Amino acid sequence: MDELAGGQTAVFVRYQATQPGRTGLRSGVFGLVNGLHKRGELTPEQAEFRRVGNAWYHAHLSDPGALAPEVYDRALHPRSSAWFKESAVEMIEQVAGYLEILDAHGVAWELVRSTDPGEILYEDVHQVIAEPRQAVPSAGTAPLRSSGCR
Repeated sequence: MDELAGGQTAVFVRYQATQPGRTGLRSGVFGLVNGLHKRGELTPEQAEFRRVGNAWYHAHLSDPGALAPEVYDRALHPRSSAWFKESAVEMIEQVAGYLEILDAHGVAWELVRSTDPGEILYEDVHQVIAEPRQAVPSAGTAPLRSSGCR
């Protein structure tokens, strides 16, 4: 667990599918919206939001896959996933439009907060990539909010 100044425990947040996909993993919000786009399911407005939003994140957020490709190597880290640091407020605020797209398409999602997302494989000022320590969420991990979609 990361400790912040003053001994506070770091909190991490992740927006993800409520159910595992075909790989057995719960896709994150960006993967879910990108999947809708690849299948041609987005409206022109949603596709434009996705294009602009993805460009914004590309400009403002480091790409762990480019800096440390092994973090997403499924042979080495089969369950690794990205988490925002709770302190990355600007990054988290930008997620709202992606969630609106998921809601419009009936894609169920949840917000998960954790003090221990797993073994940290990559870290920068805004995010971590972590491999869960166990197959089920740890005691420090809990869904806090879900979409009404099922």
